[in-house]
Amino acid sequence: MTDAAAARRTYSYLGPAGTFTETALGQVPEAWGQQWRPVRNVGEALADVVAGRSDAAMIAIENSVDGGVSTAQDALATMPGLRIVGEYLVPVEFVLVGRPGTKLEDVSLVSAHPVAYAQCLQWLTSTLPAHAHVPASSNVASAVGLIDGTSDADAAIAPPGILEHHELELLASDIGDNPNAVTRFVLVSRTVAAPPPTGADKTSLIAELPDDHPGALLEMLEQFATRGINLSLLASRPIGDALGRYRFVIDADGHIENERMADALLGLRRFSPKVVFLGSYPRADRALVHYPERYSDDVFVEARDWLRGLLSGEPQE
Repeated sequence: MTDAAAARRTYSYLGPAGTFTETALGQVPEAWGQQWRPVRNVGEALADVVAGRSDAAMIAIENSVDGGVSTAQDALATMPGLRIVGEYLVPVEFVLVGRPGTKLEDVSLVSAHPVAYAQCLQWLTSTLPAHAHVPASSNVASAVGLIDGTSDADAAIAPPGILEHHELELLASDIGDNPNAVTRFVLVSRTVAAPPPTGADKTSLIAELPDDHPGALLEMLEQFATRGINLSLLASRPIGDALGRYRFVIDADGHIENERMADALLGLRRFSPKVVFLGSYPRADRALVHYPERYSDDVFVEARDWLRGLLSGEPQE
């Protein structure tokens, strides 16, 4: 094996070719020209990373229309040894495709994944009012079924990237009902040190409440609020061991190397019986994180120096 082949990296993603996840992976410069490994589900992608079959995996974590991707959140909460190293945003766009030669007026039976179908329902009702829907297992499977003969549908709803991989007739584009829909993806590797802070960073973690009592969630959130840290995501997921027991998926603005974030994580660790640090990484939108001056790093450093002086008996000014 040549040195170049030995150094080739492998990236797992939800396949087959043409998915939104593949589009997200295409935004990672270090993945260009490397080995891309299509898998069937999020668990398989992350298991590839844990087992060393892949160097990293691209997974969907949140959608602006449907909210958090529960399977991804639960997998990150329960699979040790993983770290988020980057995030990427992909606009959720859909096209209607058919077999070569198909015309839009010929379409009466449409194949689509149920989520995609729901996000295009207004367009379908207006453009094809007499259509019927055939559920598909995925956005790509809906289109592939037209080609391999496993689907009786006249057309399929699919991501635009499908046209780069299969000979299909484009019947309509931009058929999604929400032009601002976007899916957030994260690139997950084995546990590594966080990249240096950029000033436009995000920290992801999962925490559990110590017990069920009035104000427990407020106490957890105060770990961030009292240090001037904004939360861009707070989602609850059942732990699964009993009714009423939840873990919380948190995205906080800032980096673990920021004094205010480090102090918040220390407070959270003292409060919560279980904290899973998922990573600090650059925000996909590269928006700088703003915070009040009283929460700057210098303020936290000065306070620590002041306390050290008290403990050492230094004269106070």
